Amino acid sequence: MKGKAAGVTIVIPAKNEAETLPALLSKIQSGLPGFGILVVDDGSTDDTAAIARKHGAKVVSLPYSLGNGGAVKAGVRSVETERLVLMDADGQHSPEDIPRLLEGMDRGLDMVIGARDRESQANFGRATANSVYNRLAGWMVGRNIPDLTSGFRAADTGKFREFLYLLPNGFSYPTTITMAFFRAGYSVDYVPITAAKRVTSSHISPLKDGVRFLLIIFRVGTLYSPLKIFFPLSVAFFLMGTTYYVYTYAVLNRFTNMGAVLFITSLLIFLIGLVSEQVTNLLYSRRND
Repeated sequence: MKGKAAGVTIVIPAKNEAETLPALLSKIQSGLPGFGILVVDDGSTDDTAAIARKHGAKVVSLPYSLGNGGAVKAGVRSVETERLVLMDADGQHSPEDIPRLLEGMDRGLDMVIGARDRESQANFGRATANSVYNRLAGWMVGRNIPDLTSGFRAADTGKFREFLYLLPNGFSYPTTITMAFFRAGYSVDYVPITAAKRVTSSHISPLKDGVRFLLIIFRVGTLYSPLKIFFPLSVAFFLMGTTYYVYTYAVLNRFTNMGAVLFITSLLIFLIGLVSEQVTNLLYSRRND
């Protein structure tokens, strides 16, 4: 590997992962000697922190669970190297793929993400939802995005920290940081990987987190370019209003209240998108302060 091992810290957010951590940490230590390992104990109730320390990892213990994104932010704040690697503690990500991520950074990339194949998805529903995320994000940025929600990535530490204030504490942090890098004009690329099946149970509840589908869709849009979401909606309502007006004028010979509502809705949606665009620009201008 071309990269300097001393300049890389592997950050592993972990919540009740005492069963999978020993094997994962052993693989990292044997295959990537000299790399820093930082385990963020996200309010675990098992021996996650003790096992991490036993295997020589630096541990950041949170007093209670902040969520995956919150654990990631706590870990990134503690990184002292120029580069970091983020990976899950559940055994899905292979340490053997880390050099492939870092090779991309050696070529000058700012972030390299491990893109899971379809067989690596947890289930059909998750695969379908992720496919929608990928297509929407790809349309927003004008690039093919094979895996928007992957938590396995290597990045420039300083540039990653620029957007910590944007990251949510929940499980959608990969979406946010990826779109933030694209929005800032940083270089992002993907490396294909095959993720293993989880050994422990997922912390994501299908019922509780089902609403994330729509929320992430809107979050992607408002993070990158709100007008790309709001303007087509505004045009759609304007066309509906025009069509309805032509129909009612031809049949009833008058302009109805519903036609007015559709035109006003079109205008309001456009103005909301315009304001959102300005807010987004202000958010990203913070990185230059």
